Amino acid sequence: MKKHKKIIGIILFVLLNAVVIVATAFSEFGNSENAAELSEVKMNWWLLIPAVLCFIIAISFEIFKYVLMIRRLSANNEISKNEHRTIWRNAWKVARRTVLLGKYYDNITPAAIGGQPFQIYYMRHNSGLTGGNSTSVPIFGMISNQIAFLIIAILCFIFGGVAYTKPTLMVTAWLGLLFYAFWPVMVAGVSFFPKPTTKFLKFLIRVLAKIKIIKDREKALAKIEHEVDEYAKSIKRILKTRGLFFQVVLSSLVFNGLIAMIPFFVLTAFGGNIGFFECFTLTIAVMSAVYFVPTPGNAGAAEGTFFLVFSSLSSGYVFWAMLLWRFFSYYIYIIIGPIIYFLMHLEKKQEGADIKKWYNG
Repeated sequence: MKKHKKIIGIILFVLLNAVVIVATAFSEFGNSENAAELSEVKMNWWLLIPAVLCFIIAISFEIFKYVLMIRRLSANNEISKNEHRTIWRNAWKVARRTVLLGKYYDNITPAAIGGQPFQIYYMRHNSGLTGGNSTSVPIFGMISNQIAFLIIAILCFIFGGVAYTKPTLMVTAWLGLLFYAFWPVMVAGVSFFPKPTTKFLKFLIRVLAKIKIIKDREKALAKIEHEVDEYAKSIKRILKTRGLFFQVVLSSLVFNGLIAMIPFFVLTAFGGNIGFFECFTLTIAVMSAVYFVPTPGNAGAAEGTFFLVFSSLSSGYVFWAMLLWRFFSYYIYIIIGPIIYFLMHLEKKQEGADIKKWYNG
């Protein structure tokens, strides 16, 4: 019965993902009456190669970032040499699953709240690191991406010239940057000015509770105090490991930069006429503008705002270009998630068979 329940669970899990993909795709693109027939679309397919390479290299750098943190922080563990070797040997597998499954949960949960808790849980049970270091890796993985995006966005907004051509977008984009900056600024404040920052956050929660935005004030106060403490400890662990902070942020800069380049190559493949830096800056602005939309994968807002990026195309091609971009930025993670779970299931099954074979002699 247990075996049958597992099979049923896997089938339901796959079906759930299929429903999420279809429902989101329909909500974003279901009303595209002006889309050209796919058979009529003329495009330079070879120009999609750079887009694919950007995605592969970006994800590789994100995984490498986690490998770097796992291996460097393992030196802080009081473990035997054999355990240390095991951590180093398994670092790529653990990092790959942590990153990809984390992004899967980010993209199926509102406001991307599911990725980080899963990553912490997975790291604590599979990385071989201590509980504190297992928490530090996903937390700083997220914060480093936010810091990197802030650096790229501020440079783009200052030197990109979008502020003069699309002022409404820029107002929303700057507002989005405030959301991006919240956790990095808060953690930096707690790390260097712990008492004033904690007092400010508690004051903010009390104000929000009074205007009925937060229902359970005491629960929110306890939660923020716990999270602030965990985040501050994570930063201190990273900072104590020589050079790790800058290496991780540099990897995050490469990841965010390459992901933001993909729309340009998609546009050129469909015959769009737009400059690289203009497209890159617009993409960053739109990504910032939709950041605070509390829907899975920013669904419901992404398609509307990204029209500004793809508007250089003819109306019939906009649908296909945006759909391809959403594949790279959203759907691919929902597809990869169940595949990894299926491979993990096969791996676990094989390990069980090997143990049984060894036991039976």
